[in-house]
Amino acid sequence: MDVSSAMEKMSVKQSAGGSAACRVCEQSCSGFQPHSWRKACIACGCSTVDHAPGTDVEDDQRMGRLLADSPCGHLTTKVKGGGGLRMYKRNRMIVTNPVVSRKDPTFNTTTYDWAPGGLNQTLAMHYMELIPETQRPVAGTHGALERRRQLLSQLPIYDQDPMKCQSLASEEEISSMLLFVKHYKQEVLGVGEVALPGEGGALMEAANQRTAKEAKERSNSDKKNSLEHQGHDSTNSSSALAAGPTNGTDSSAKTEHHCSGCHGEVSKESPAVYAERVGYHSALWHPTCFMCSECGKGLVDLVYFWSNQKLLCGRHYCQTVWPRCSGCDELIFCQSFHTSKDGRTWHPHHYCCWKCGQNLDTPCQH
Repeated sequence: MDVSSAMEKMSVKQSAGGSAACRVCEQSCSGFQPHSWRKACIACGCSTVDHAPGTDVEDDQRMGRLLADSPCGHLTTKVKGGGGLRMYKRNRMIVTNPVVSRKDPTFNTTTYDWAPGGLNQTLAMHYMELIPETQRPVAGTHGALERRRQLLSQLPIYDQDPMKCQSLASEEEISSMLLFVKHYKQEVLGVGEVALPGEGGALMEAANQRTAKEAKERSNSDKKNSLEHQGHDSTNSSSALAAGPTNGTDSSAKTEHHCSGCHGEVSKESPAVYAERVGYHSALWHPTCFMCSECGKGLVDLVYFWSNQKLLCGRHYCQTVWPRCSGCDELIFCQSFHTSKDGRTWHPHHYCCWKCGQNLDTPCQH
């Protein structure tokens, strides 16, 4: 997306109504009614996240946009007729167990809204059993709703898409955001992979094959435009592949594996989470230890941001680079902003009472 098209599309106001009930207010909320610029409901005052509005399709579109143009792009697929739109290939899992009784056999079916990809069902179920029951994303349960709330909270769409931001006031700010998003997609963003301890080498080999395939596709594309550029790409991809296997043999003889989070031992029969950005042989985590180092919450769908030797969720990574407005919750890309005495930051025009608009330094009836 270029700056001019982003400015044009942002000029059209987005409507985001819905009837999602608030999880905090429950019956006292008449339904989600979005504030004009705050990420909150004007009916009850609670945040958009507390209402968890949206659909599976919308969730997968947001995730597809996030992962596109990153090393995790293989987890997305093009939408036919979508003009380049990509959809998240979310892995769902359906488990069917027979119910033993004297009558005709029946079956109990459990559907998981998300499950780690690339595993057989036995290992995937073992992974789910290691997650607290209230957090398992079983369709129609608290765990599934909590997953959606985490998607909205940890990976807010307005941290990646300028079209969803209402506070970008110039082409310079939009350009800054686009460059920031491009950087973190290429250098920081990742999706954890689940495998047994000691299987990091196989994961690395698969990653190298993806890199080789992508490099070949880029090389073929560049060949049409510049033979010199093609030669440069080929050299870079060869170097990357040569470095991979060397790293893979350094610790392949490990007999014990320890979690990079709690430092406890990880059983050889227990699924663990690996992170490509960290290195397949230098780190692995218990499923419950793969969490944001800032908020302590499990990383939704294993999406992580690796920065300064720490795992972070998208929200907390982004606000380590740019300040976040306490009024609209969007990142602040303008040069001038307000910092309150408690250290919170605000767009200058958002430092106000959300009901009457009075400056917060001036007392009001609200």
